[in-house]
Amino acid sequence: MTRSDLSTRLADIGDRMALATTVDLLAAGDHACMTFTDQHERLDLVAAFVRDGLRRKERVVCYTDAVTPAQLAQELAHRSVRAKAATARGQLRLLAVEDALLGDDGADGMVNVLSTEAKTAERDGYPGIRVTADMCWATRPTAAEELTAFETAAAELFAAGKLCVICQYDRAVFDAVTLAFATATHQKTVAALAYHDSATLRICRQYSPPGIRVAGHLDYRHQDVLEQALGESRRLDRHMHVNLSALEYIDAACTASIVQAAIRLPSSRRMTLTCQPLAERMLALAGAGAVPSLRVTRAHDHA
Repeated sequence: MTRSDLSTRLADIGDRMALATTVDLLAAGDHACMTFTDQHERLDLVAAFVRDGLRRKERVVCYTDAVTPAQLAQELAHRSVRAKAATARGQLRLLAVEDALLGDDGADGMVNVLSTEAKTAERDGYPGIRVTADMCWATRPTAAEELTAFETAAAELFAAGKLCVICQYDRAVFDAVTLAFATATHQKTVAALAYHDSATLRICRQYSPPGIRVAGHLDYRHQDVLEQALGESRRLDRHMHVNLSALEYIDAACTASIVQAAIRLPSSRRMTLTCQPLAERMLALAGAGAVPSLRVTRAHDHA
């Protein structure tokens, strides 16, 4: 498939607008596109998608390319998803794209794989099936020409209302035309709810484990946005998770806001904060060690 062919196909479907939503609102019958630039945020969304499917007693299938199935299992476990137990009972399947999805039959073969998975899940007694696929396979010369046919044909599988799919597109490897095509061929687009998103700072909702994620440089100028995000997490989440693993700078004012949010939690609730050494030192200076409800952990780069 040439870039010209893709542009033509995009023009044909240009009037169709995908509905923006969050991962926790996806349900059976949804065909969603997730475009991303941050691998950690991608894995957070995938983890939430898997977790919700497991809680709903659905079968969940993940086709992975950027990381191996074993690595994905580890990433899910780091994000509070009991992947090992779910895999052992057959509810969760983690499969390499190359081995399980791609074949000699091109797009038709891939659609048949999804169709077979859906029928097998129904036969095994599951009320529905969730599938998420890393679409990086489409950047390979022998596979790119199948992208249009796959995304178009896959849409026909949703008529029964039991299949829910997220297709993952990495903005670092796909060009703008392909990304626009991907968005247009899906019913919905998925992203984390962002409280602030600029070149130097991103504050967004984290879905698994539930809380907020802050990346970049954070200072007093965005203290109000930080407090808004913390307040929403306090309202929605029994236990708050504040992920500062990608935070490069934080000042005293914002550090104090985080500590105060932990102090205001009832004794039955807690805040778990993951951060790098700089933020850890700032929190210590702000008295975090004296707050019983606050647990500070050192960030590790798993992805």
